[in-house]
Amino acid sequence: MTLAERPLASTQLSRSETVEHALRREIVLGTLSPGAALRELDLAQRFKCAQGTIREALMRLSEDGLVSRRARRDTHVAQASPTDAGELLRIRHGIECRAAAGVVAGCDDALLRDLDLRLQAMRVAALQGDEYGLLEQDCGFHLRLFAAAAMPVVEPVLFRCLVHTQRFKILNTTPESRDLLATAERHGSIIQALESRDTDTLARALSHHITTIVDFGPAVFTPDQDVP
Repeated sequence: MTLAERPLASTQLSRSETVEHALRREIVLGTLSPGAALRELDLAQRFKCAQGTIREALMRLSEDGLVSRRARRDTHVAQASPTDAGELLRIRHGIECRAAAGVVAGCDDALLRDLDLRLQAMRVAALQGDEYGLLEQDCGFHLRLFAAAAMPVVEPVLFRCLVHTQRFKILNTTPESRDLLATAERHGSIIQALESRDTDTLARALSHHITTIVDFGPAVFTPDQDVP
């Protein structure tokens, strides 16, 4: 199960999904560092499951670019290249900002309600000091917003951009510089912009949100970054 697919309420996960989620959390938060080897036998012993279960989890992580798998060789945690991360952030900026018109056209009460629920969940995670839980809801917020533009083929691209830029931010900033509650509250302006039902207002809000990511966005974008 991906970050995007995890609902607000907890649900029963399959064994491979449980393993995948645990490993994904450790990779994104940096507990498993870039380049670390992931051996199926060791992981099977750790999680008390079959190697086939581990293989399923690693295959899904590989599809998201979080691990690198090669035949007859160990799987390794993917590197977190600043070049890759910067380009993914630019791609994310283009995808989300250009989708503003479609999001406004597809906006309804259900979308606004879902976004508000995601924001509330982010606030709870922040107050509990649950950074990964906050990231899950952050990712879900942006994907739910983008879904209103009805571009399902592009959604997996945005998902990868979100996951890898979140991971890069964590690996390259200090905990003291990451105010979890402030991260949650930054999404309120996006909801307010969407409520205006104005495409330019929403695009500007999304652009500001993306280009001002702590210690990351300002290094990638110029202060006068234009909205595509």
